Amino acid sequence: MTEAVAARPDPNTSDAAAQDRAEDAIDLDRATHLRVRTRSRRLLRSLLRPWVGRASIALFALIVENVAQLAGPLLIAQAIDTGVPRAVAGQANTLTWYVVGFTACGLLSAVARYAFFRIAGSVGQAVLLDLRTRIFRHAQRLPVAFHESYTSGRVISRLTSDVEAVRDLVEAGLDGLLTSLLAVAGITVVLMWLDLPLSLVVLGSFVPLLMMTRWFRERSQRSYRRARNTVAGIIAQFGETMNGIRAVQAFRAEDRKKSTMNELNETFRDAHADALEVVARYTAGVRLVGNIALALVLALGSWRFSHGTLQLGVLAAFLLYLRRFYDPLDELATFTNLYSSASTALEKISGFLETASSLPEPTNPVPLAPDRPVRGRLDFRAVEFRYARTGPPVLPGLELTIPAGQTVAVVGATGAGKSTLAKLTARFYDPTHGTVTLDGVDLRDLADATLRRELTLVTQENFLFTGTVAENIALARAGTNREEIRAAAVALGTDTFFAGLPEGYDTQIRKRGNRLSAGQRQMVALTRAFVADPSVLILDEATSSLDIPTERAVQAALATVLADRTAVIIAHRLSTVLLADRVLVMAAGRIVEDGPPSDLIDADGPFARLYRRWMTSLL
Repeated sequence: MTEAVAARPDPNTSDAAAQDRAEDAIDLDRATHLRVRTRSRRLLRSLLRPWVGRASIALFALIVENVAQLAGPLLIAQAIDTGVPRAVAGQANTLTWYVVGFTACGLLSAVARYAFFRIAGSVGQAVLLDLRTRIFRHAQRLPVAFHESYTSGRVISRLTSDVEAVRDLVEAGLDGLLTSLLAVAGITVVLMWLDLPLSLVVLGSFVPLLMMTRWFRERSQRSYRRARNTVAGIIAQFGETMNGIRAVQAFRAEDRKKSTMNELNETFRDAHADALEVVARYTAGVRLVGNIALALVLALGSWRFSHGTLQLGVLAAFLLYLRRFYDPLDELATFTNLYSSASTALEKISGFLETASSLPEPTNPVPLAPDRPVRGRLDFRAVEFRYARTGPPVLPGLELTIPAGQTVAVVGATGAGKSTLAKLTARFYDPTHGTVTLDGVDLRDLADATLRRELTLVTQENFLFTGTVAENIALARAGTNREEIRAAAVALGTDTFFAGLPEGYDTQIRKRGNRLSAGQRQMVALTRAFVADPSVLILDEATSSLDIPTERAVQAALATVLADRTAVIIAHRLSTVLLADRVLVMAAGRIVEDGPPSDLIDADGPFARLYRRWMTSLL
């Protein structure tokens, strides 16, 4: 038997949540900074590893381009010092060859640049596609418990704004970085070869440049970390407002929502304004250091030329290289800015991708044979469950057996543990202690695909996706065709309803099924559940929001859906409860009454009193 696995703790008290809050801080402590940096680099390496070969070709093309560009000023220097004097003396061939060489270098540089952009661009897009796919796939794998604590705005932010920051780095930043690094390294070597004393002046400027770069990286990362935190809040606030727009307008809450959004937008604006100010200071500093170094080289070079210790062509070439030397440093400033934004985005993305599921897949899953003799038996053995690690148990020690094919209704006051029982049955959570088994197999030993095939949940607010009625029903099982959908609807008695829609099964139901009434959406949900053909069906308040005529139509369909399968019905309306073979009355996480509904009505217990109150309400 599998040992009990603790359910995901409450996000407000868990160590994981504390770690998340530490990483959301603008200024990270040393341990947190080291952890997120290591994690981000690990993600980046895994993204780039499949493309090392093509990236190497792109790098080679970039090296060829830089070599061709570096050769230009050298050819100019030789043309000035050698080609021009010989041309004046009537020997123009030497100058012609220098001109041809300079032209060839320009053409080679252009071809190499084209090759680099084609190859690097395809690699960059492949990396971004992989990253988006990983985020979406991981978001779907994480359990409901995670999504109840991690807002949808933060998930969307990971997939949109954070990926966009990485895209900016991949599409523009890496090109600038590699080009600048190769240019700076190559020009440094050439400068030292041209004239060592003058190159020492240039190398001396590295000290203030390195100090400024370190300051810039730290300040910009703080600003972008603040921006990344804020943009997730903006997306969450916008999504929540739009999803609840009816309530916002009904209660005239537009100004309050606007105020909240303005505060978030102002924080986001201030974060980016601070980042731009840091960029401006850094760029201005680089330009200042470059101009000072250029002035010193020009003064020293002119003095040496006047004393005959330096050739004019060498000085001209040195100055041309020096101008090219500091221009790439501006590119490095741009890259560092993009890198700061992308690195904070990678911190968030890598943290999300490394979030472990609180419901791990079994290492060696146990299969459930389709032809097994028992199909749908549920057993709860010494099940204890807490939503919070240190909180009181919601289920203090549940013992329950539901035979295969039995329909069980669970009733009780709010907070009695009914929905928790449904969530444990659906394995949205794992019990803190004890086991829940399906046909004798611990739910934790079943592959997720197997569990979802065997168990279906129908809730009060069934989510319908944008698309047609048929597409929403077919969601139950991949490959379901129109004939199977129609047969399921005929068996349930919902075919007449679907045929009466404007375009029948091809009727577009729009976002969240807003084109349909609550009862109509429930008809779609029940037909979807019937197509899925699970061994266990859970109905969590599936009819609580329906009017009486609609409820009766739904109940007629329910009778067909529940036949020959195990069902757990969570309901307040006793008209639905009376469909069950057995009723469980829960209080404080315990079963206080258990039996057929007719027997419990005749007894003077909690269910009988509940039944009498319901009958009185109908008079």
